[in-house]
Formats: sequence, structure tokens, C-alpha cells
Amino acid sequence: MQEEVENKTVNLAVKTTKVSLRLLIKALIAYKRKLENKHRLKQVAKNTHTKGKQSVKELIGQDQGVSSMEIGDSGIRDFKKLANKYGVDFAIVKDKNETPPKYTVFFKARDADAITQVLKEYAAKQTKRKKSAEKERPSVLQKLKKFKEKVASMPRKSKEKRKEMER
Repeated sequence: MQEEVENKTVNLAVKTTKVSLRLLIKALIAYKRKLENKHRLKQVAKNTHTKGKQSVKELIGQDQGVSSMEIGDSGIRDFKKLANKYGVDFAIVKDKNETPPKYTVFFKARDADAITQVLKEYAAKQTKRKKSAEKERPSVLQKLKKFKEKVASMPRKSKEKRKEMER
């Protein structure tokens, strides 16, 4: 009886060792596959470049030549929208040394035609914005004040409240 129990225990130990060894081998193979896949994805990402806004380092790293241009502090958001619309790869750098901060836009040299179109539309938007700012529009608070005065000057209907006792 004792001998049977010992044999069963030994068999169980051998079987669990085999299972754990098999699992260990499977885990190592899966880990190797994962590393290879990760490496492959890095290679693909390295070969493709980002589009639109990016850092200056990424832009220069594409080895296609870089041009730059200064832009004022207003309307950076409009410039970004237009550049993305035309598919221009660009990088914006803020010059912190000047009191009204100036922005420098770096873009690829091959995108020169697209950037001229972006700048034309950007200039048109900026002039339109300046013209609308030059028009003197009364403030909303002043309009509200006038309407309050009008309402205050209007005669109000007086409501008489009568309470009559009924019997």
C-alpha cells in the first residue's frame, strides 16, 4: 500500500514538472514573438514620418531641408488649421526673449508652394480680423445698460389687490 502511494506521488511530481517545463517553453516563445513584433513596429514607425505639427528635431530628422519664417503672436491657431488643411509638415518655436512673443515656423523646403498658399490665406484672415477690430462696436454691457434704462422708464401696470369678504 505504501509503495503505491509513493509511486503515485512520484508520477504526480513528474507530470507537474513536465507541464511547468512546457508552459515555460511556451511562455518564452510568446515573449520572443512579442519582442520581434515590437521591433518590427519600431522599424515601420521609423520609416514613416509624422504629418502636420511636430518638433523641430523630427522635422530636421527627415533630411528634406528646412526653411523658417517669423510670425507674430496673434493667430497661431489659424496658421495651424491652414497648415494642416494643406498637409504641410511644420514646427512652431516660441521666442521667449522678446516681450510680445514672436513665433518662428519651420517647414520643409519641398512644401514651399503649399506654405505660400497658407500664408496668403493667413494674411487674408489677419487683415479681415484687423478690419473687424477697427470698426467701433458698442459693448454689450453698454447695450444692456440702455435696455435696462428703457425698461425702468416704461410705466408699469399697477395691480390692485382687493380682498372682499364674502358672507
